[in-house]
Amino acid sequence: MTPLFEDQPPSREPLEEGAVLLRGFASAVAPRLLEQVERISQAAPFRFLTTRGGYTMSVAMTNCGRTGWVSDRTGYRYDPIDPDTGKPWPPMPEAFLSLAAGAAAEAGFESYDPDACLINRYVAGSKLGMHQDRDENDQWAPIVSVSLGLPATFLWGGKRRDDRIRRLRVEHGDVAVWGGPARFVYHGVAPLKEGIHPLTGSVRINLTFRKVF
Repeated sequence: MTPLFEDQPPSREPLEEGAVLLRGFASAVAPRLLEQVERISQAAPFRFLTTRGGYTMSVAMTNCGRTGWVSDRTGYRYDPIDPDTGKPWPPMPEAFLSLAAGAAAEAGFESYDPDACLINRYVAGSKLGMHQDRDENDQWAPIVSVSLGLPATFLWGGKRRDDRIRRLRVEHGDVAVWGGPARFVYHGVAPLKEGIHPLTGSVRINLTFRKVF
């Protein structure tokens, strides 16, 4: 099995208690992850979801795992069935599970077993507004967020919407993990800048793992 990293461990950038940015943690396995993203998107195509307020998200997304996150005019929720295909979401690949569990353990969260992986596809101008992840029943287990492709500016706030926001550049292979006391930190992604990455072209792919139940 390919190691998560080669030569030396990735650098750790603590964000606050319960949160850390692992620079380059997924770099060695990134090609395999992207191959799996392509396979998943063939079974459950990327789509642009609508929010409760009728706003169409600028980020295209799909899911894999035991359940998937969906949004429409009725609100946000998790559903084991893809509403577009009427079938269960594709199973989470072993490469995804191994990476998520390894990153969580590196951040101090052992035995991580995520139920869902949200796969977001960003193009130039795509963004994700500041928000908290509150739709999960398990509100202590970490969120594990993997950056692939073009770099982005990750927005890291506080427990209140008006807290100061830090702007963190995340690059291909970086993994952010936050849970426990940092579980409800507001976070988002600034509009993606144009660019070309050798593995993803003009897009950024983000994998977000969550323990829902």
